[in-house]
Amino acid sequence: MKNSIKVERAKKNMTQQELAELIQVSRQTVNSIEAGKYVPSTVLALKIARIFGQAVETIFELEDGD
Repeated sequence: MKNSIKVERAKKNMTQQELAELIQVSRQTVNSIEAGKYVPSTVLALKIARIFGQAVETIFELEDGD
């Protein structure tokens, strides 16, 4: 699953740690999501989308084969 979290964080000048605190996960979890190594739960994806004021579908995108 591809995502634009790193881009969205950059727009807000936000670190992985700051995002992690806002969505109540570890920085490592944010890193894993950004790298596409971890697919977040629906609740976590909704929290991330809310932080950036975007629809979930704007932040997360299925790759071919997903």
